[in-house]
Amino acid sequence: MNEKILVLDFGSQYTQLIARKIRECGVFAEIHPFNISIDEIKKLSPKGIVLSGGPSSVYDDNSPHPDKNIFELNIPILGICYGLQLITNYFGGKVDKAAKREYGRAKFKIFKRVPLFDEIPEESTVWMSHSDRVEEIPKGFEILGTTENSISAIYNKEKEIYGLQFHPEVHHTEFGKKILENFVRKICRCEENWNAKSFIETQVETIKNKVGNEEVILALSGGVDSTVCAVLMHKAIGEQLHCIHIDTGLMRLNESQQVVSLFKQHFHIPIKLIEAEEIFLTRLKNITDPEAKRKIIGQTFIELFEQEASKFKNAKWLVQGTLYPDVIESTTVKGPSATIKSHHNVGGLPEKMNLKIIEPLRELFKDEVRKVGLELGVPNWFIERHPFPGPGLAIRVIGEVNKERLEILRKADAIFIEEIQKANLYNEIWQAFAVLLPVKTVGVMGDERTYENVCALRAVSSIDGMTADWFKIPYEILDRTANRIINEVIGINRVVYDITSKPPGTIEWE
Repeated sequence: MNEKILVLDFGSQYTQLIARKIRECGVFAEIHPFNISIDEIKKLSPKGIVLSGGPSSVYDDNSPHPDKNIFELNIPILGICYGLQLITNYFGGKVDKAAKREYGRAKFKIFKRVPLFDEIPEESTVWMSHSDRVEEIPKGFEILGTTENSISAIYNKEKEIYGLQFHPEVHHTEFGKKILENFVRKICRCEENWNAKSFIETQVETIKNKVGNEEVILALSGGVDSTVCAVLMHKAIGEQLHCIHIDTGLMRLNESQQVVSLFKQHFHIPIKLIEAEEIFLTRLKNITDPEAKRKIIGQTFIELFEQEASKFKNAKWLVQGTLYPDVIESTTVKGPSATIKSHHNVGGLPEKMNLKIIEPLRELFKDEVRKVGLELGVPNWFIERHPFPGPGLAIRVIGEVNKERLEILRKADAIFIEEIQKANLYNEIWQAFAVLLPVKTVGVMGDERTYENVCALRAVSSIDGMTADWFKIPYEILDRTANRIINEVIGINRVVYDITSKPPGTIEWE
C-alpha cells in the first residue's frame, strides 16, 4: 500500500465519499485536514491531492486555505467545488457570488477532451451544490466544460491541476466515479493495488511489528467490526490474542450465546465470557440522557477490562474495532467537521487503562470491513449482519433502561428482523431495528382497554453509514410485523415506522 491519494478536508459533507469512491477504484485514499503542513504532505508522498468542497467562500477573511506550497509539489491536483474556487483564487482568477445558485442536478457539457474525461459522454448529469462561481479563469488555465450557470471544469496542462464545480463523488453525478478513476489511474498514474487482500497482508505485518511478543486483549462485542478485528488479529499473532466478550445485558435476543458458540466452533479462537448484566443495569438505573448512558457504559467497560487485563501479566495492548465513520463523527482532527455524538469505543480508553490501543480497522469504511472479513473466511451470513451500536439496546430503549423494558424490546426487535428476513429484504437494508419509546398510548385488545408502550421500527439504506435514506418496506410486511409485535409482545400496543433520513436525523435514535 505504497501509493496513496490525499484528500484535504475543507468541511464538505461529501469529503468521506471522495475517499470511498477513490478506494473503490483500487487506489488508497486518506483524509487529512486542509491545513496539513507541506512537510507532512512530503512525508506521506502522495501521488495526487484532492481538494474537497466546503461551506466557505474563498474571499472571506476566515475561509480555510491550504499551504500554498502544495501547488509547487509537481503532483496532480483535483479541486472539487470549493477546491476549484481555491485554485482559481490562488492563481489569480476571479470568484464571486453567483447570480443564480446551483443546487441539485445540472447538465454538464464538455468543451475539450482531456484524460480526466476519457469515456465520459459530451453531455451528462452532474450534482451541484454552490452559491459562488468562477467568473474569470486564471492565466494558464483552460475551460474544459460548463453547465448553464457556471464554468464547471478547468485545467492547467503544464501543472496537471484540475478543477470541477460539480461533485463527482456523489452518486447523482452520472459518471462521477469514472472521472475520479481517470484522475487517480490515468493522471496520477496509480496502480490498482488497494483491495481486501493487500490490506490484510499489510495489516498482518504492521500488527506483528507493533505488538512483538506482547499479549493483546480484544473487546469482542459479537458485531461484524469486532469479529473481523479478532480474526485479523488472530491471523497475525495467534495465541497472543485474548478475546473477551462481556454480556452487558444490553444484547439482542440470545446474542451472547451465539457469539461464544461461533468463535469456539467456527473460528477456533478462545473467548472469555463475562456475565455483567447486573452491574450495567444497576449503573444505568434512573439514567435517561443518551450521552450519560454512553459514558456509563464506556466507563463500565473500562473497569471490567482493567480487571481482566490484570490476569494477563504480559498484556500491553487493547484492540478496538473503530471504523473511519466513528473517527469522523467523534473528532474534528481530520477537518472542520462538527461533533455529532460520542462513540464509546473512540477515545478515553487508552488514557484510563494500563494498555496501549491498537485499531486495525480505523481507516476502513463499513463496506470495506465486510470485504476484509470475507477474505479472512468469516461466513457470509455473519458478514451481512446489520451494524449494532457499542452501547447496545441501551440507546434503543429511549429513557430509563431496565430489564423489563429490555426484554420487551428484544422480543419486538427479533420479530422485526425475522419478518424482513422472510421477505428477503434483510440484505437490501443497511440497518433495521426496533426502538422502545418512553410513551404509552391507549389501545383496545378484545373488549379491554390497554395502556402500553409504543414501539418504533427503523430501517435504512446506506453504503457507509455516513448518509442514509429510510427504507421503503412494503406495507404488507409492516402490517404483518406490527400485528405480530402487538399480539406476541406483552407490553406493546402500538407500532410506528420512522421515515427520517440521515441527515437531518441520525440512524440511531440516541
